[in-house]
Amino acid sequence: EPSARVPDPASPAPAFESALGDDVPSEHPLGAPVAQVLDTYIIATAPDGDLVLVDQHAAHERLTHEALRAQYLGGHVNAQRLLLPAVIDMRRAHADLLLAQAPALARLGVEIESFGPGTVLVRALPALLGTTDPAPLLRDLADELETEGLATPEEAAVLDGRLDAVIARMACHGSIRAGRRLSREEMSALLRQMEVTPRAGTCSHGRPTWLKLTRHEIERMFGRR
Repeated sequence: EPSARVPDPASPAPAFESALGDDVPSEHPLGAPVAQVLDTYIIATAPDGDLVLVDQHAAHERLTHEALRAQYLGGHVNAQRLLLPAVIDMRRAHADLLLAQAPALARLGVEIESFGPGTVLVRALPALLGTTDPAPLLRDLADELETEGLATPEEAAVLDGRLDAVIARMACHGSIRAGRRLSREEMSALLRQMEVTPRAGTCSHGRPTWLKLTRHEIERMFGRR
């Protein structure tokens, strides 16, 4: 098995590649990548000859979600300290809400502290998120906590009960985006990782990550059946 890895969302976009006619091992149900279209969707051929269409952002979001969740439940999320701490201004209520959650967020790899009224200093983020911009991530997390009913700091002691919702927000920020060109090696790595990841059929928000078009469906579209 090649040592290809799932693409880092922050790394430079590689040149577009495509390939046709590859043999597809039967142990790879999502098949071999053939091409990327609209810089967003991967087309692959399955072992049975059917076509598989993959939404690269939705798929990578699920992979990031499950990896981050596994690290958290395993007792240690790998955090990456920022070279320069990020100073983020936001509504004071949101800043207070996040700071009340600081110990719980630290267990998720997000290290923050107060930097004055309505200001949060970010020192570290989960390594899985790459070089994610801390500002939209922290504001999104504050929105999530408020949406989930943690409207005041006093109610903010139950993050674990909303773990998947919080991780879903984080995973979205740390995933490869629509519009990012992938090499054939990166597309293949994404497919292989999907095949061994729990709940890989949907993204963190419940949207499908991949669809299959059977030979029968394709022939019917062209009036052959």
